[in-house]
Amino acid sequence: MTQPGRLGTGIGWRPEIAEAVEHMPGIDWVEAVSENLCPGHLPESLRRLRERGVTVVPHGVSLGLGGADRPDESRLAALAERAEALGAPLVTEHIAFVRAGGELTASPSLEAGHLLPVPRTRDALDVLCENVRIAQAALPVPLAVENIAALLRWPGEEMTEGQFLYDLVDRTGVRLLIDVANLHTNHVNRGEDPARALDELPVEAIAYVHVAGGFERDGVWHDSHAHPVPRPVLGILADLASRVTPPGVLLERDDNFPAPGELEKELAAIRATLEEARPEAGPAARPAAEVKTPAVRPPSPPADPADPDPAAPIPAPVLDPAPARARQRLALAQAALLSALVAGTPVPEGFDRVRTRVQARALAAKRADVVAKVAAELPELLGDGYRAAFLGYAQGRPMTGGYRRDALDFAEHLLLTGDPRDARTRHLLREWWLERSGPAPRSRRPAARLARATRRVLLRH
Repeated sequence: MTQPGRLGTGIGWRPEIAEAVEHMPGIDWVEAVSENLCPGHLPESLRRLRERGVTVVPHGVSLGLGGADRPDESRLAALAERAEALGAPLVTEHIAFVRAGGELTASPSLEAGHLLPVPRTRDALDVLCENVRIAQAALPVPLAVENIAALLRWPGEEMTEGQFLYDLVDRTGVRLLIDVANLHTNHVNRGEDPARALDELPVEAIAYVHVAGGFERDGVWHDSHAHPVPRPVLGILADLASRVTPPGVLLERDDNFPAPGELEKELAAIRATLEEARPEAGPAARPAAEVKTPAVRPPSPPADPADPDPAAPIPAPVLDPAPARARQRLALAQAALLSALVAGTPVPEGFDRVRTRVQARALAAKRADVVAKVAAELPELLGDGYRAAFLGYAQGRPMTGGYRRDALDFAEHLLLTGDPRDARTRHLLREWWLERSGPAPRSRRPAARLARATRRVLLRH
């Protein structure tokens, strides 16, 4: 178990490595993607870890705190529910926008399916601060927000990343989740100095640290979370650890999972880096604020008859209305960029057109990969033709309702265009779509029946 008030060394919990994580030595805590958890039906692996005293932190990916809209109440409620179900000492999210358009721009709502960078401007900071305060008021535990990796640089930025994060913490009191792999990504892709970022940001506000791998192709670093942690990332971790002792450090891996022994070697390298870089005890050392396990809330006092209904929702905090104009400006800018990335509209003025095309291709590839996971029958049915067919569909067809909706729309597109040519495969695809597109399943066990039918067809071919 961890020492009181500290997280220690952890790893990102994923279903693919759940059993391996349970048996890894020295795992003090894990982080689980909030959107992948159902509070009433937590995975048995997470239950067993919690029973052993391993802390579980929910990590959100869909709030879009850096977006122009205020945080969605249902998403905030879902994050709060998962924090309480896990007994988590805090929750985390990202400094990013994930959707744009809608009412603020009188244009269609668009989903990125990815974490996109916010411009480091006063407008964006004003909006982000208000969104963070709204989230803090709705959550039962402290919030920490993560810096993200970026391929693109916004034109007209007014602050460095360190200055932006410093002002965010100063104005909201929010904690920071610093991803050193993302600092490396921004160094390669945007020419930003990780040491300068660490110089400028308030390291004492760090809740914990992410460490992850990626790869470089044609001068662009891709933050894949599917490759070993490279030496430059460990070097940035060492620089950070020489300045402050973070309460926790976590290894992230989301795909291409190696053998458990390889993950344990990476964890050992992280521990060794922290130990070697530990700041000397004394006035110069600045320990980060410890992550406290929340105390049990006292019961609410009896309501005064003159008071509002105590069961009524707590209103959002009353804030300076000045960000209303900032929201409008930010909404228009984000919608223009996201439309260029996912709908093929012209690249907004000031953006690097080559990098914008690289980001657009990366978003389409990620859509194809995630749809293949959430609807595994589709690549089984389409075989080697799945990826080309999906990328052709995605061109000019932005995602509007999440990956499962995207899978249904893709299947419908194929059926309407007469693909695939093989009649039996097309029949199975139609059955798959009908099972999932209606208000209720057409059979009690459609997935199992379809899987068996699909395997029979594939074996015959």
